This record gives sequence, structure tokens and C-alpha cells, in this order.
Amino acid sequence: MKIQYKDKIIEIDREVTIQELLENEIEKSKYPVIGAIFNNEYVNLEYKIDKEGEIKLIDISTKEGTKIYRRTIIYILGKAFEKVCPGKKMIVNYQLPNSMFCQIDDVEVTKELIQELNNEMRQIVEKNLPIKQVIMTREQAKEFYKENNTSKGRLQLDLEDNQEIYMYYCEEYYNYCFGTLANRTGVTKIFEIIQYDDGFLVRYPSSSKPEELPSLIPTKKLAWALDEYDDIHKILNVNTVYKLNKSIKEGNIRDVIMLDEALHEKKIANIADEIAKDRNIKMVLIAGPSSSGKTTFAQRLGIQLRINRIKPVTISVDNYFVEREDTPRDENGNYDFECIEAIDIELFNNHLTRLLNGEEVEMPEFDFHVGTKRYNGKKLKLEADEVLVIEGIHCLNDKLTSEIDKEQKYKIYISALTVLNMDRYNRISTTDTRLLRRIVRDNQFRGYNAKHTISTWNMVNDGEEKNIFPFQEQANSIFNTSLIYELGVLKEMVMPLLEEIQQEQPEYAEARRLIDMLKYFEPIPTEYVPTNSLLKEFLGGGSFKY
Repeated sequence: MKIQYKDKIIEIDREVTIQELLENEIEKSKYPVIGAIFNNEYVNLEYKIDKEGEIKLIDISTKEGTKIYRRTIIYILGKAFEKVCPGKKMIVNYQLPNSMFCQIDDVEVTKELIQELNNEMRQIVEKNLPIKQVIMTREQAKEFYKENNTSKGRLQLDLEDNQEIYMYYCEEYYNYCFGTLANRTGVTKIFEIIQYDDGFLVRYPSSSKPEELPSLIPTKKLAWALDEYDDIHKILNVNTVYKLNKSIKEGNIRDVIMLDEALHEKKIANIADEIAKDRNIKMVLIAGPSSSGKTTFAQRLGIQLRINRIKPVTISVDNYFVEREDTPRDENGNYDFECIEAIDIELFNNHLTRLLNGEEVEMPEFDFHVGTKRYNGKKLKLEADEVLVIEGIHCLNDKLTSEIDKEQKYKIYISALTVLNMDRYNRISTTDTRLLRRIVRDNQFRGYNAKHTISTWNMVNDGEEKNIFPFQEQANSIFNTSLIYELGVLKEMVMPLLEEIQQEQPEYAEARRLIDMLKYFEPIPTEYVPTNSLLKEFLGGGSFKY
């Protein structure tokens, strides 16, 4: 059999693992190798090659490597937790910057407990124990769950098409992970556990700096927003995929949808009320990562502001780009339209200041084809009962509105902060939810296929990490646009788009991973979604214009 690795062809005459075949390459890698891609599928290093194909190694300096690292750390945490707190239950609740927030049922999290967990995890990592994947038949799995009285990975049995049930074993510890794990514990040397709120954080490195833990960034506002939604969905009893599916099968999903949408409306109304209370506020700035639902949010907020006798006036930052020849370039020599220096900040602030002073201003309209601002006679004057509403990636960065007094600005950070978990140890990534939204929207309204959206997604994320996430705690309000039921709705539209991607295409690995997650969701008809829902921004057929 011929196996391609980089520009080399390796011939093998027997079944061999990736670890055995590329041991020298793995050992001399600059960063620890934590997984691989074989024929455009994510695999463990213990994957046995029994056919021809191409191998790409994944180290911890890549985004997928970071995901495998994170999953493996959580797996090791689970093993340590069962040793330190036998009989107790832990939940991996949600993600914060380079960390996971975890809680323990009916146990006070003390410094001593944190130290015990840290010590036990260190021992597991230092032993460099093998993590083995075991495959069972459905009958074997049923017997396994009966004997062990556990729910770990049991969601696999709920899917009748699953004829093989997977478990990961490390010594006597077993658990399931919806994604690839490292093949040994020793690859995850960089981590720490710290006390946080009523639980603890498991911290790990980023792909940009894989050799160290990043500085701890205060995220009190973000954590509060996640806590609020998480608590409400626990009350609704739909905080896991199993419970969501149960509500669908029992015919209660319309109630869940109405309550979820009511929560959005209440939060938007609360933000509008807060703005209305402070008559100094003359400018509302909205920022958030791609596919957060910013356009619908801004329009729904506008309605609530009108109820408070405030008229919103929208200004687009996109009309204030610098001239094309003045646009900064990135390290590859391409125009960098996402950096803040691509905005004519001086002109933007001049116009904002004049508008807030009651002057009339002729507004520019940017001609993207030519790369210049044009003045076509569009004039604007701000009345006493009006506020500016501005949406853009830099709106939380004070540099964008540096000439405007802080008291006159109200900043809102919005994102689809997913609080739904597959189970206690496997959460659904906020980034995955936004990616699925974007795949559907790109196909519906922009003519792009899923392959194109996936291929550009890492570049989109890089821009967000640089220009949005560092400023999220500067917001006056954080609005969570996620809907607990949305993946059940998106599934029917996005699965066919993902299945169009062929195995020979590089995007197949991500498509396969998303399909493997979505297959556990019971479908929800799109007609159940209210016409004013934020989800309609991606599905189409909503009440608002986009």
C-alpha cells in the first residue's frame, strides 16, 4: 500500500498505526503532535492504516489541534475527578477564553479540592498513559451500561443507526468523547485548574501560543450572561441534547421555542429600558462575531427603543473605509479590510461629534468597486429624541469612537453563546453553532456552498480573535443570541449542504465532524420558528429586511 505524507510516498505491506509509521516525524515535530487527518478524516494516532491514502499530522499549534488538546484535558479531568470525588457528578458547563468552566453537584469547591484535582491530573499526565478506543456492538453496549449504571456516551444508543458504540479507556477509567482524543495523556502537559465562581476553570493554551498558558482575562460579564441562560434552560429542563430530543418526541417543543423566544424579547426590552433611563446616551454601539444575528438584534432593539420614545438612526461604519490606496495590507500583502486602521477614524469621529452637537452632516457612501468615498447628497441631522445605532466589528474598541465621551456611548456585545451540552462531559461549541448558521445563510443568500464557508472559517475566526473578543468585557450589556432549539431546526437545512462535500476535498474532515454531531438531534420544522426570531436571519422568511 502506498501512503503519502507531505511530498513523500511510503510503501507498507502490513496494517500499521499512524504512530508507528511516522514515529520519527512525530518525535521531531516542533510542537507536540496530537492527532492526524487520514484521507480527510480526523483520526487518533493509534488509527490502523489498512488502505492507501494521505496523512497529515495535527500538532497543538493548529485550531483542530487545540480542540483535540481541550477534549483530552477534559477526559483526563474526568478520570482525576472520579478518583478525588468518587460517586459525585461533574458537568463541563461552558467555554470561556482558553478555559472550560466546570461545576460539581452538591460539593463545595475549595482550594484543597482544586489542589487535589491538579495533583491527580499531573500524575496522570506524567505517567503518559495510553488512551485506547474500544468499539462495542449495540448488544455489548447495552450490557455495558446495565453493568456500570452510567450515562456516559449513552446518547450513542439513542441513534438506531449506530451499530458500533465507542468508548475511550485509560486504565480503569472510561468515557466517551464526541470527537478525536490524543492517544496518550502525556501530550497535554500545559494546563491548570483554578477556583472560579461556584466551580472551577480548566485552563489550556491557545493555538497561537501553544507552549504557555495565556494571561487570565477577566470575563465576569461573559460568564454572567452564560450563567443566566444556563440556569434558565436547566429550569426548562432542556440543557442537554437528550432532554431537547425528549421534548420534541413528547410534543412539547413549541412551548420550549416560545419560552426561548420570550427570553430574547425580554432581554432586548431590558437593554432598551436601560438605554432610555440615561438621557446622556446618544450612541448605541453593537459588535459581535460572524453569524451572531447582529442585524436582526439591531432591528428588534430599535422597536423596543421606539416603545421608549427613542428613535434609532442607523449609521454604517462600512461607509467610512479609507481610500483603497491607503488601506493597510496583511503579512501576505493583501488588503486588510478588517483592521481598525482600514477605517477613516478621523472623519468618522468628526461626523459623530458634529451630529451629537446638532449639526447637519453630509454622509459618505463608500463605493467598494472603485475603493473611494462618494458624497451623493445624503444628509443627516440628529433630533433630540433620536440616538445613533452603529454596528460593526470595531464598535467595542474605544479607538473607533475616541472623540466621543464615554457617558454618551452604550456598548452591546452579542454572540451565540451556546449553553446546550451533548452530555455532562461534552459541550457544543459556540463557534460550531455560528459556523452552522453561516453555512445556511451563505447558501440561502450569498450563493456559497458549505465547502466555501468552511474553507474561509478559520480566517474569519482569526479576525474575530484580534478585533472583537479582546474588547467584549468593555460592553455595557452582553446579549446571548443562541436559541436552545436552533440546531434541531438548522439540521434539516445544513445536513444536505455538508453531505455535498466529497472525501477528496480538504473540508471533508470538518464537514464529517459536524455531521457526526448533528445526527444526534431530532429535527424541528422550520415553520415552528416565529417570524421575528433571530434565527430567521439565517433561515429566511422573517419579518425584517436584511
